[in-house]
Amino acid sequence: MASPSHLSRRALLAASAALAGGPFAAPAAWAQPQVRGKVTVAGWSKPISEITNLLAEPDKGFFKAQGVEVAYLPGAGGGDAIRNTLSGQGDVAFTDPGSFFMALDKGEKLVALYDIYPQNVFNVVSLPSARIRTPADLKGKRIGVYSLSSGTRQNLLVMLHQAGLKESDVTIVVTGLLNFAPLLQGQVDATAATDTGLAVGRRKGLGEVNVLQVRDYLNVSSDLFVVRQDVLQARKALLRAFLKGWRDSAAWMIGQPEEAAALAVKHAIDGTQPDINLEVIRLRNAAAQPATPGQPLGSIHLASLQKGADAYHALGLVQRPIRVADVVDASLLPSA
Repeated sequence: MASPSHLSRRALLAASAALAGGPFAAPAAWAQPQVRGKVTVAGWSKPISEITNLLAEPDKGFFKAQGVEVAYLPGAGGGDAIRNTLSGQGDVAFTDPGSFFMALDKGEKLVALYDIYPQNVFNVVSLPSARIRTPADLKGKRIGVYSLSSGTRQNLLVMLHQAGLKESDVTIVVTGLLNFAPLLQGQVDATAATDTGLAVGRRKGLGEVNVLQVRDYLNVSSDLFVVRQDVLQARKALLRAFLKGWRDSAAWMIGQPEEAAALAVKHAIDGTQPDINLEVIRLRNAAAQPATPGQPLGSIHLASLQKGADAYHALGLVQRPIRVADVVDASLLPSA
């Protein structure tokens, strides 16, 4: 237990940071606005350490400081996040651009508000014996994905497209989240994953592997916050407050990764090992950096997102061209 003098120093530091507008103060202790409402985030995953900035809300209160009660609805892929938002179970979808584009193609009225991870985090991993060194080498291979509605599948298809290949040129196998066992057991020749999934796999003895990074071929955003148009029109003030809470929580995790890693032990289902948590959190912090240096967190890079939409159209994953500028609204991004 901390000594009284230590607690006093902490309190003084927190007070000083709050008075100075510091981003890592415990906001809930200093601001008690009337709660504006509840926002349920429909996620693509279970409550894992990657999103510790959201899971740590009971301890840190970044959303509460903005008058927002936040909840998390787990999913199994970006498609789940979209479906749960369209059904009204979730207010905001934490989803990949591919799932967003495909929903738009079906006529859904959706808008992207915030770029969670502007840097692409997806990859394709194989054992050296498979001799997969370029996307073209994937032709005829069995490739694992987390789920058919996940960003692993969507980004795999983007990589195939860059090599002039189609989905029919490979065999896709659903292997589950962060699951390298099928690769090691020879059930697949390669598996689509993320940087954090690969980091955890290596910690668990994955061994030597060849890695193809999607960002080396098309650095399209990994995840966005997406809402229904009617929700945007009806709840702008609440959504603006939510985005401010998220940005503050993301800035905290970037500035205090060790504290976040410790809290992940308490809140994340995969957070039992603080050293692994720290590695995962640092990877997510890197992915959160804006595509244009100097821009604030959450800024959407229209040009790169448009390239992604064009790739999905060329792949035949969407049937009509999507003009990204028409389905992005940056007006709710926090000004500070």
